[in-house]
Amino acid sequence: MYILPSLFTAGNIAAGYYAITQSLQGSVLEPHHFDYAALAIGFAIPFDALDGRIARMTNTTSDFGKELDSLADVITFGVAPSILAYSWGFRMLPMAMDPWLRERLIQLGGFICFLFLICGASRLARFNISTDPVPKNPGRPGRKYFVGMPIPAAAGMIVAVVHGFGRPIFNWWLAIIWLLLVGLIGFLMVSTWRFWSGKEINLSRRHPVRWIVLFALVIWLLVFFSRVVLLVLAFVYMFSGIVARAAYGRQRRKMSHTEGLSPSPTTNPPTTTTQ
Repeated sequence: MYILPSLFTAGNIAAGYYAITQSLQGSVLEPHHFDYAALAIGFAIPFDALDGRIARMTNTTSDFGKELDSLADVITFGVAPSILAYSWGFRMLPMAMDPWLRERLIQLGGFICFLFLICGASRLARFNISTDPVPKNPGRPGRKYFVGMPIPAAAGMIVAVVHGFGRPIFNWWLAIIWLLLVGLIGFLMVSTWRFWSGKEINLSRRHPVRWIVLFALVIWLLVFFSRVVLLVLAFVYMFSGIVARAAYGRQRRKMSHTEGLSPSPTTNPPTTTTQ
């Protein structure tokens, strides 16, 4: 039974390795390789979610499994999407554009994709050493949240955009937008903002009918409308963390302003006597 969770982790690594090889083979004439790489990373996300759950269900958790899972995440959700983001977003820029601009975009794109990888590895390291972390903008009491965007979700953002648009980026202003998006995703990973964890979903209940129906609907949508659905889900999840942080900051400023306007407690005025 101890090898069962590790098999799912091995599947996670295999998907990441396949995604890297497909990213290196992709080109303007053969863009389907980029799509294959994106789908491989997307399929690795359920493997990553299942290995830990299976280990806990079968009572086969071990330090070896935890370390292997972290290394697998660095490969599949760090190295693979960073190479995919660079190859799809910058390396395929047309030779007809200004050579100086093209070279600078490729160099800066490679650097930003490297930062994405560093942020993902740092996010995993922080997660491994944290015990009951609390986000900078706490949510509802009794609910658990991720502190910072989890690395599978960050890789899912890269995957959703590549799979959704298909064709590699072909002009400079799209490359700049892609540059900013990849940088923003990296920042969200190392931030201390809260993101929904989904840990309140409990499939071990006696009648989890609602969750089963919801999962069936999501799977049907993914099969027939994967390009649009993945984009919508990815951007909704990313902006949920940004909106939650903005709302919390606005609430704090409003409370501080209210406290500043409230009259400070004063002592009773002295009584005067008449002659």
